[in-house]
Amino acid sequence: MTHQNLNRRTFTLTGAAALTAAHTARAYSPKNNAVPSYLKDYADLYQNDPRAAALNYFQEAEFGLFIHYGLYSLLGRGEWVQLKEKIPVREYAKLKNDFTAENFDADFITDMALNAGMKYVNLTTRHHDSFCLFDSKYTDFKSTNSPAKRDLVAELAEQCRKKNLGFYLYYSHGRDWRHPHAPNNGDWGGSARPKYDPPETFYKYGEDQDLQIYVEFMKNQITELLTNYGPVGGIWLDGEGTPKSRKNKLHLFKTQELYDHIHSLQPQVLVSYKHGLTGTEDFKAPERKFEGTSDVPLEFCDTLQPWKWGYDKRLDGKHKNADQVMKMLANAKAKGGNLLLNVGPLPDGTIHPEDVITLAEVGKRRRKG
Repeated sequence: MTHQNLNRRTFTLTGAAALTAAHTARAYSPKNNAVPSYLKDYADLYQNDPRAAALNYFQEAEFGLFIHYGLYSLLGRGEWVQLKEKIPVREYAKLKNDFTAENFDADFITDMALNAGMKYVNLTTRHHDSFCLFDSKYTDFKSTNSPAKRDLVAELAEQCRKKNLGFYLYYSHGRDWRHPHAPNNGDWGGSARPKYDPPETFYKYGEDQDLQIYVEFMKNQITELLTNYGPVGGIWLDGEGTPKSRKNKLHLFKTQELYDHIHSLQPQVLVSYKHGLTGTEDFKAPERKFEGTSDVPLEFCDTLQPWKWGYDKRLDGKHKNADQVMKMLANAKAKGGNLLLNVGPLPDGTIHPEDVITLAEVGKRRRKG
């Protein structure tokens, strides 16, 4: 069974997912816009303290949908395939020519999330491979410059606004396996990049490398995400192992400056960097488990596949079922946190049919109480 055979509202959808043209970005400013739709129940608090309203919403949300989708999905061997298999940068980039996203359906995805009782959606706008699912003017390595010719961030943002879902944006900050000036192995530990032998000629090294070019690139792209896609619930940064590997160089990432910039663009936006990089994040987002106590809200991120975030064909038939998800939800709630549950869409953007069935059953059980 594929999701295209199921009706959208009952999750037995009829017809194929409609293809949409790339979205024309519209600048967003919180100064001339109403309360974000997802915060409509916190309107009074929002007028006085936008971030407090967003934090209240987040702490009461309990359940969110994570989506890992990108070029790695085409290979069906997980989101770290470029690093693990040491695929050369130029060879990996050829996958862009096969990226169609023909069945990535933001309308279906958001309905699926709502039906499961989820309150927000988080999409990988740019993973470690640096391929962007949005129309950035700072790179041509993006979905709008592929056969898909679509801005998937825009499509999902529009559906989240319509349905009062919080829209959160994953962005790979500490790791980038393509940008010439991103952190290199050696200078930033041993796992910043694939260990190519001979060294990857696409990268800059030594005196030719300038980390600040990469830092500015990230700031520019995050600025685009916060000005071109309407109100955003949170910026979810990843790759903490790289900056943490050289604490004496951590300041070079200008992380706090980035946080301040984010809040200046959209004051309600919550910032997370996994377990925390500066200690000034709005919430922590550990993978699967967390030891100790936290002075900020927690979000436990986990997968419907066994461990893998991006689609791995070898795990077909082994995805988690509704019983397991209900237990994960109960564990997260017992620890005072949310569950951010990940799906890894198939190469064409279809949500895995096992996950569609599981989330529909989870929604049914949650409605029964």
